[in-house]
Amino acid sequence: MKIKSNIAISDNGFIFNPATGESFTVNPTGLEIMNMMRRGTPHAHIAGKLCELFQVEPTQAERDLQDFIEMMRQYHLLSYDEE
Repeated sequence: MKIKSNIAISDNGFIFNPATGESFTVNPTGLEIMNMMRRGTPHAHIAGKLCELFQVEPTQAERDLQDFIEMMRQYHLLSYDEE
C-alpha cells in the first residue's frame, strides 16, 4: 500500500486530494509518516524510524502507525499494489 500519486503534500503538512476536493492538515509525525510512505519505506522501517525520531517504544510506534494508516484509508489517500 502506498499514498496515491495524485495526493499533494506540502512541507507544512497540508494534504490535498484532487479526486475528492478534500484537504487535511497533519502534524509533524503524520507528515513524516506520509513522506516515508511516499518514498516507499517499508512499514517496519517506518515504525523503527518513529522510535528514533520521537523516542517512543516500538509497540507504541507500531500502534500509532497502524492508527494513522487506517485514518488515511478512511480518507481514500492510499492505493494498493499487487503484493
